[in-house]
Amino acid sequence: MTAGAPAAPRATCDRCLRPASVCVCALLPRLAPRTRVLVLQHPRERRVAVGTARMAARCLEGAAVVTGTHLDAHPVVAAAISDPARPAVLLWPGPDARDLAADPPAGPVTLVVVDGTWFTAKKLVRLNPAVAALPRYGLSPARPSEYRIRREPRAECLSTIEALAHALGVLEGDAEAYRAMMRPFRAMVDVQVDFKARVGRPRDRSRLERRRHRPWAPPAPLADPARVVLVACESNAWPVDAKQTWPDEVVQWLAVRGDGGARLETIVRPSHPISPTVEGHTGLAAETLERGAPREALAASFAAFLRPGDVVVGWGPYARGRMAAEGFGPPDLATFDLRTVVAGWLRASPGPMEALVGRLGLDAPPLGLGRGGRRLGHVFALYRAVLGPRPVP
Repeated sequence: MTAGAPAAPRATCDRCLRPASVCVCALLPRLAPRTRVLVLQHPRERRVAVGTARMAARCLEGAAVVTGTHLDAHPVVAAAISDPARPAVLLWPGPDARDLAADPPAGPVTLVVVDGTWFTAKKLVRLNPAVAALPRYGLSPARPSEYRIRREPRAECLSTIEALAHALGVLEGDAEAYRAMMRPFRAMVDVQVDFKARVGRPRDRSRLERRRHRPWAPPAPLADPARVVLVACESNAWPVDAKQTWPDEVVQWLAVRGDGGARLETIVRPSHPISPTVEGHTGLAAETLERGAPREALAASFAAFLRPGDVVVGWGPYARGRMAAEGFGPPDLATFDLRTVVAGWLRASPGPMEALVGRLGLDAPPLGLGRGGRRLGHVFALYRAVLGPRPVP
């Protein structure tokens, strides 16, 4: 090869998409169990080069792998878990699970297996109530997992292909036949272990560690509380399933400066009929809304509240979206999503605002009437919190 010529790409197996030099397709057995196998795979596992779900499925006639998070309504999943000819059971450990070897299900079944890390697998089951409601069966493996290239959280945890080989050996009454599924698995593991021993080095994590321990600072536009305007709103919003609906319209607009120096609350008279859910949703009586200011007063009051250079900050996109939709903010007004800022501060998803305020133990008194006032109090408390250091985990 001449200097500067591009390197030829490595030959790749068309079936497993792994480099041909480490392909294990020739070792895959072809088995035809009475048990139908359905693997529910978390999307993160699809990108794992040493995952075993698809390897296992290729060993088994009639097996299917469905990838996603909300799978109850997926046609393959829905059909499998409602099939009376092969009732579905879930391979899932736990105190309420029957021992598969000691108390196996009667007759042919559909064996549903969840493919993911322990964390993502639990999340997948939680997000799919129909799957979670299936009868559960657990395994009692005689030896620890051979998955030496991925760490299992507990000694009894197995990779997907190991769990299926064990379970099918029990259900089909032929443990030896299904041990053949372990040959390609062991070959893949051996290749990875050998590669790591020859050329593998621990990943240089210095940049990651520097970034992880970098001192927190909020985005520069939010650093001056006197220039930050925190907002919340409530709307006259009709249920989508109502026989007749009208567009959402703001009926309460609240704002407070980040330094607490000024506050605004405007109740706006609805221009559409009042939704039957508004009183319960907003905590404001219909009479209070009917006595509100004319709609044009909203733009005037908020314009008078703003100063040049202000940044408007809301929790999520809704309040800022209503401001744009109803046209009561300058078109060049800078805006920020506090939820995104808080996520960066926490280095995790913040979840519901009210629950987060409670979890952090923040003092968040209401800053207005009803639910809107409570939400503005929460927004204010969280903004003040992100001006300080990250919370101790």
